Formats: sequence, C-alpha cells, structure tokens
Amino acid sequence: MEFHVITLFPELFAAANWPGMVGRALKAGLLTIEAHALRDHGLGNHRQVDDTPYGGGSGMVLRPEPLFAAIESVLDAHPGLWRVLLTPQGEPLDQSIVRELGARRPGLLLIAGRYEGVDERVRSAVDQEISIGDYVLSGGELPAMVLTEAVARLVPGVLGNPESLEEESFADGLLEYPHYTRPEEFRGMRVPEVLLSGDHQKIRAWREAEALKRTARRRPDLLKRRRP
Repeated sequence: MEFHVITLFPELFAAANWPGMVGRALKAGLLTIEAHALRDHGLGNHRQVDDTPYGGGSGMVLRPEPLFAAIESVLDAHPGLWRVLLTPQGEPLDQSIVRELGARRPGLLLIAGRYEGVDERVRSAVDQEISIGDYVLSGGELPAMVLTEAVARLVPGVLGNPESLEEESFADGLLEYPHYTRPEEFRGMRVPEVLLSGDHQKIRAWREAEALKRTARRRPDLLKRRRP
C-alpha cells in the first residue's frame, strides 16, 4: 500500500525514522511512504507557500496555488490515491475510519497543513478531512504519522501475528481486556487464577467481561456507538 504525504518537512518521513513494525514492512516492500515537499511548489524566488489572512488576524495561512500544484503533481505520478487533509476540523479518527482507509487502493495522499491552516479553497481538492483529536498541534505531520501507522497495521503481512488485530482495543468497539505476563505474583498483586487455568472457554469469557467492564468505566461513549 502507498502512503504519500505533502509536507513542509519531508525529512520527518524518511524510512529510517520508522521503527519497529512499519520499518520492517518498508524494508519488505509491503508499504511505501513517500514525502513530497510543498516548498518545491512555492511561489517566486523564495518559494513562498503562505501569506497573511484576508480580513486580518494573527498567523499565516497556506496558499492554494502551492497546495493545488503539489496535489496535482502527486496524482499525475500516482493516480487513484484517496486524498486526506489532516485538520482539527475533520471527522475524528477512529478504528472504523482506519479500516475504511485501509481498503483504499492504491493508497492515500495525506496533506499536512501548517500555521493557521490552509486556504479554504484547498478543501475542494480533497476527498476527506480527518482530525486525530480535539487539541492543537503545530502542523499535520504528526497526525499524518499517526494515521499512517494505524492504517499500515491492517495491510496483510505487516503484523507478525494477524490474529492480534482481532483482539486489540477498538477491534470490536471495546477497549482491550487486561494483560498479564510473568511473574505470577508481583508486590502482592497476583495474576487472575482464570488465566492460569488453561480453560480457554473460561479465559475467553473472562476477557470479554473485562473488556466490557473496562469500556463501561473508562469510555462509556464507545458502548453507545458499538455495533449490535
């Protein structure tokens, strides 16, 4: 699967910066992550990409000409990409959206905004707007990385054990159940006996019950949205 990112900081997306699972998948050719420098499409001798907002106000806004040129340049070389603008105004990213994005082939074109945002007309050039949360960052690069890793996990062959996808948090609309490993007792805290029983049916039932309890306690909103 292909991931393309339009950014002012392409060096952030170099293959060497992706550790672990994503890094191994890049080496194996299961994924490609290519950054495209917005500055290459800047205006004039200084490669200008931003300007002050009409109507006044603080900060700078990314101009439409460089962004449209960058988007069109990437699509000319890689047709069919699904275009995503990372913005606080987008729909909140969750696992259902991650699954939908994972089905987009040949891949995704992620547009990382910066400063006060992008000229409103740029929105006409994208297919979807996504936010990773209700807080402010300096730009869309970190959200693009978050989205890339979340989607990359769903690409066949990327995870060493594909069954783990079915057990992770949000896979069934719930938070994941508690995990334990050795030792059986640590500072007076013991591993639940059911996990030591070897009875897989009881273990499965315990995990389902614990996932429901944890979700109800920590994220009751998920239960309201959960698929029946």
